[in-house]
Amino acid sequence: MKRGRKFLVALACGALMISTSLAWAQKNKKSAPAAAADQGGPKPKSQAEATAINAVIQAQTPDDRLKAIDNVLTKFSDTQYKPMLLVMAMQTAEQKNDFAQTTFYAEQVLESDPKNTFADVTMASETARHTREFDLDKEEKLKKAEKYAHDAIENAPNTPKPRPDITDEQWTATKKDLESQAHEALGMIAALRKKYDDSISEYKQSLEMAAQPDAGTYLRLGQTYLDAGKLDDANAAFDKAANMPNAAPAVKNIANAKKAEVAKLKAGGAAPSAATGSAPGAPAKQ
Repeated sequence: MKRGRKFLVALACGALMISTSLAWAQKNKKSAPAAAADQGGPKPKSQAEATAINAVIQAQTPDDRLKAIDNVLTKFSDTQYKPMLLVMAMQTAEQKNDFAQTTFYAEQVLESDPKNTFADVTMASETARHTREFDLDKEEKLKKAEKYAHDAIENAPNTPKPRPDITDEQWTATKKDLESQAHEALGMIAALRKKYDDSISEYKQSLEMAAQPDAGTYLRLGQTYLDAGKLDDANAAFDKAANMPNAAPAVKNIANAKKAEVAKLKAGGAAPSAATGSAPGAPAKQ
């Protein structure tokens, strides 16, 4: 869902920034360090480092990418690419749905850059998504997720561009989208606390701020309406999720199944129980 968009934005920014000097070097038959020096920005300090970094760009699978990143960080501990490589590793681990690994890299990102919005949004979303109603440490997890989300909202407006070729208009939209994802995380947190009005408000704010509203957010909004017993509103949200052109087939299938559930309830079925509703992180990923 929305985490897929965040993954693509962060990964693309990092990969393009790293690959620009390497591609330019190859085209102009210069060494990677010389090319980077000509272009400005981070520079590989040797051809060996450039080769190791290029392996990150060429990686075909998430596991291969993480292995290549770890290789750079281990062999070239003073690499100027460390911040963006850590963000790429964090987002790659998230793509794998490996929460422990995502947390490992996110903590390193925030240690080196305490105001990194990508890391804050990732940890807010993933912590909420991996929290369940009957976890013994549920509230502890939600408090952490809530702090990450609020930090992301506070820091997003001042997040610097990762590449100079991104226009101000494009970067403003990206920062708003990061804020949108933080509000979605707050919606998930409120839903887990059964504060349905707060959850609905956060999901709505997320959708309003998003450059491109996400079907997964509508699905979560619909579930919260359903848990709150607001069947007409739930049906409208599920309908939007089912009919969004960019929605993944799995999300559309869930939305249509939820619409059928609402129709059955409106026809006289038992009222839904919040305890049996889908968890905020349950919908399939896009």
